[in-house]
Amino acid sequence: MSNISFKLGYKYLRSPKGGLFSFTSILAISGMTIGIASLIITLSVMNGFERELKNRILGVIPHSLILNETSITNYEELIRDLENDSNILKASPFIQTQGIISANNQSRGVNLSAIDVLNEKEMTIIPEYMSVGSIENLLEPNTVIIGSWLAMYLGVYPGDEIILTTPDIKSTIFGSLPKSFRLKIVGIYELKSELDQSLILTSHSFGQKVKGLKDSTQSIRLKTRDILLAEEYTREALFNLDIDLENFAFSTWKKTYGTLFQAIKLEKFLIGLLLSLIIVVASILLLSTVVMTVKSKEREVGILKTIGFNNIDIIRIFFYQGMIISFIGIFLGLILGFLIILNLGTLIDVIESLISRSLLDSYFINYFPYEIRINQVISISLAALLASIIFVFLAAKRITQLNPIEILRHE
Repeated sequence: MSNISFKLGYKYLRSPKGGLFSFTSILAISGMTIGIASLIITLSVMNGFERELKNRILGVIPHSLILNETSITNYEELIRDLENDSNILKASPFIQTQGIISANNQSRGVNLSAIDVLNEKEMTIIPEYMSVGSIENLLEPNTVIIGSWLAMYLGVYPGDEIILTTPDIKSTIFGSLPKSFRLKIVGIYELKSELDQSLILTSHSFGQKVKGLKDSTQSIRLKTRDILLAEEYTREALFNLDIDLENFAFSTWKKTYGTLFQAIKLEKFLIGLLLSLIIVVASILLLSTVVMTVKSKEREVGILKTIGFNNIDIIRIFFYQGMIISFIGIFLGLILGFLIILNLGTLIDVIESLISRSLLDSYFINYFPYEIRINQVISISLAALLASIIFVFLAAKRITQLNPIEILRHE
């Protein structure tokens, strides 16, 4: 009976006029396809943004900073002790301040990071994203590396000079004035992120000159074994040092960017939840299709019952019909979702050329990243399948309420 039920279910799926699918079946398949594809595309793009955010920001900013009330004088000794901790991958002196750089009658506020040039390759990803020059060029005195967006905005190239003005004050015979420095550009990096607009790099020795620190440093930058546990690792490392902890404090990436990552996770959850409603709507379309088929096939159901089909056999017919629609919709949704995601860059370029503007000018990165996670794809497919099974079974079960005698009496 099961084989016959499947054949009848497939037959009821087709159009009475001989088409491959009836109109209601096409609607149900389309709804399921759009729902699955929308979820895959949206979640994959948000996964990509989350990944790029982690790589492009957390790969550049310090995992944590150890700070002192004034400055850290014995920083070289502290760095050696910190690196003996198995949870601290690397430590280096670090100075940061804000300022304004000017060139070609253009000015821009920037964040200046004064780094240990020789250790930078082990600390951040910037050396991997140098489009012009190398990080070692900062070993030359009075030099700076800037982002690609900033270089384009100021109209400068490697070899050109910029004026850096900081809020630090110097005293002269004319009074107190902000410190200004003339720096030579020796490199340009390109992270394709907002950091390209605001972050400039100089050597630690130049940072000491800006802040007037001589042989001390402002802070010690740490790279931890697990960035998500940076706070715990830094606290533990500080306790293991032979120092007066009352004079020291620390700050981690969570203070500046933690809320951003939490917001992304919450947004991804809410969008996924809202888009899941499309699958629920598609399942309701599936239920309507099966119910309409049950209503239109009452005469055939009455005949089947009189020749020996029981309620379970009848339910199987319409259950198979609904599940065939569901499987086709899920399969087409997976194909459509993967096709759009894998060609997303081309599609965005076409849309931008049609509307004559960039879609991502005001966003963190200037391209659409994506990351397809198989576990999410499997979860989406299983959720759609489960919803289909529930709705189809509820619709098919309606057939048990029909009385074959009453149905055939009017024939």
